[in-house]
Amino acid sequence: MLHPLWVTETYPPSRGGMAQSCDRIVHALRGAGALVDLVHLSRRAVRRQSEMRLGGRDLVWPVGDDAEHALRCLWEHLASEPPPAVPRTHVVAFGGVLPLLAAPVFAALWGLPLVTLLRGNDLDLGLFSLRRTGLLERSLPRSRRVAVVSEDARTKVAALFPEVDVEVVGNGIDLAAFRPVAADLARAAAWRRESVQPDRRVLGIFGQIKPKKGGLFFLEALAASGLADRFHLLFVGDLGEEVTAWLADRGAAVAHTVEPHADRYDLLSRYPACDLVVLPSFYDGMPNVLIEALALGVPPLAARTGGMADLLRDGETAFLFAPGDDEGCRRALARAAEGRAEDLAAMGERCRRLAAARLGHDRERDRYLAILRDTLAGRRPSVSAARAEITLDLQPFAAPAAPHVSEEDE
Repeated sequence: MLHPLWVTETYPPSRGGMAQSCDRIVHALRGAGALVDLVHLSRRAVRRQSEMRLGGRDLVWPVGDDAEHALRCLWEHLASEPPPAVPRTHVVAFGGVLPLLAAPVFAALWGLPLVTLLRGNDLDLGLFSLRRTGLLERSLPRSRRVAVVSEDARTKVAALFPEVDVEVVGNGIDLAAFRPVAADLARAAAWRRESVQPDRRVLGIFGQIKPKKGGLFFLEALAASGLADRFHLLFVGDLGEEVTAWLADRGAAVAHTVEPHADRYDLLSRYPACDLVVLPSFYDGMPNVLIEALALGVPPLAARTGGMADLLRDGETAFLFAPGDDEGCRRALARAAEGRAEDLAAMGERCRRLAAARLGHDRERDRYLAILRDTLAGRRPSVSAARAEITLDLQPFAAPAAPHVSEEDE
């Protein structure tokens, strides 16, 4: 039986896409029969908590202001426990600074294979961070396998750490569970009637709008485009300081609504209120907002980076522009404003088909199960396996309806 010790900094009740992804993956692995003992290195918890779950144990371990002391005590705690009835098989580091610090030590001391799951920020920021670069150099070469969420990240890891076995495993979503009911659709329609002028298209901006997400860049591009009066912005989540300051200073020129962070299932009454979702990241992994929007048939207006570059096709499933390209962003806005409603609906249907074909959570689960089994058996990924995700994602759709494309983008 697979029995990994899963070390993470990001797990509910923490917010954000990484916590959501960690919860989804661990739950799926446990549901598939793996025994997953999860250690949540929490900067907010004040006391340790241990709870047995169906399929493993959740251990919340407070970190406080002295991470080195906390991790040293954690090792003593784990090492002094009676051997588990089912022997541990792996140590898994799920993103963040502290897992990359602790998991290689635990794996070496126990003589277990280390699997490192890098999310967006781990590589995007880690390569140029005085604090994280050393961790990557220390942990990745010790990893029996490294999994990343985009082809761009795979290319970077392969170039910088050629001795490392690395493959792409994209995020997934439970398509059956993440589906609006009639009440959600009614709430979405009621909000539009009450809040949005009839001739405007709604652009949704969801999640934690940190600097890397390009929120300020997008607002300035929208203001410079001369198209602000064609749209209504719906913010749902935690806005960064720069976006909050911009809206306070210049927000009167852009029709907008700001709502607080919401549970992902509460978003089922917000995504359907949008004509498009906006993902203007300077760099990114594979945002949960992206896969949620695709699953619900809401096309993205997005930067061509990370998972967006892997999945989306300009004019077919999204309006794309190069990261940080304000002129390209303005062109994408113009196409979104001028496109016919029926073309936008057809694009949304292609998004649903994309999600159904490539983003099911069972596919994500099976890829991680294969990684755990292969690393336990000492098998290396074949070239085809390492690139399976991106190869599938690059396959064209069969006979899509002709999208509306402006002459500038032909």
